[in-house]
Amino acid sequence: QVQLVESGGGLVQAGGSLRLSCAASGSIFSINAMAWYRQAPGKQRELVAFINIGDRISYADSVKGRFTISRDLAKNTVYLQMSSLKPEDTAVYYCNVVDGSRRPYWGQGTQVTVSS
Repeated sequence: QVQLVESGGGLVQAGGSLRLSCAASGSIFSINAMAWYRQAPGKQRELVAFINIGDRISYADSVKGRFTISRDLAKNTVYLQMSSLKPEDTAVYYCNVVDGSRRPYWGQGTQVTVSS
């Protein structure tokens, strides 16, 4: 059993910052990739940022230059530093981890609300 526990969401004014964390625990022996997705009301879930075991990083065009993904493999934790937040960043943010067997796991989601 693998659990992903997210934290760090909340309400922030436009231009502000938030840092999301996601810690993986349980029977996870290796990690292939870690990512953050988000889903706004009425929209499909979209990939926000991705980092793989080879340190390849990619971002959605909408967050480039504002968001930074990082990870601590010793803690099986992935972070998303979000700066210069905009109202359109409002969504539920989900952590995603793919293990060494390419099995995906999802967090429960954390709400991020950016007020104008």
